[in-house]
Amino acid sequence: MAISREETGIDGLLVLTPKVFEDPRGYFMETYSKRDFEEVGVTCEFVQDNQSKSSKGVLRGLHFQKTYQQAKLVRVVRGEVYDVAVDLREGSETYGKYFGVILSAENKKQFFIPRGFAHGFLVLSDEAEFVYKCDDFYHPDDEGGILWNSVGIDWPLDKIGGEEKLILSEKDQKWPTF
Repeated sequence: MAISREETGIDGLLVLTPKVFEDPRGYFMETYSKRDFEEVGVTCEFVQDNQSKSSKGVLRGLHFQKTYQQAKLVRVVRGEVYDVAVDLREGSETYGKYFGVILSAENKKQFFIPRGFAHGFLVLSDEAEFVYKCDDFYHPDDEGGILWNSVGIDWPLDKIGGEEKLILSEKDQKWPTF
């Protein structure tokens, strides 16, 4: 198998690490193989890929789609982020719980976030390029969010120089609290 699976303690939320083949020329890895992902329990059909670039201290999130929920497979191709998912699935034993993981170009880890979660990330490096697959299309009028500091997430703000260095969009500053 070309990918390993790490449990997070929240049902369906997975950290995945692809097998990397390295030699003096560089490296090769499969970032997505439907067969391998199905073997580790990721069975959704991805329909859209997105990429963003952000500067150190940018916090994007916590976002979710209300009606047209999306599962996401996220990874970092340049730089480093602290990536977080919050369980919003009503009736879930872990409702309101979060899991965070460092994703970087170096560790090549991927984070699978099923439908029913809020998602966000904090850029820890000077810049980061973030790539993710979604299993439904984005519907701008269906977007929801939670204020970044209302869930008790232990954001690594010390790695960016403290909360005063945090960069949030106007929209992300105005989400309701959890």
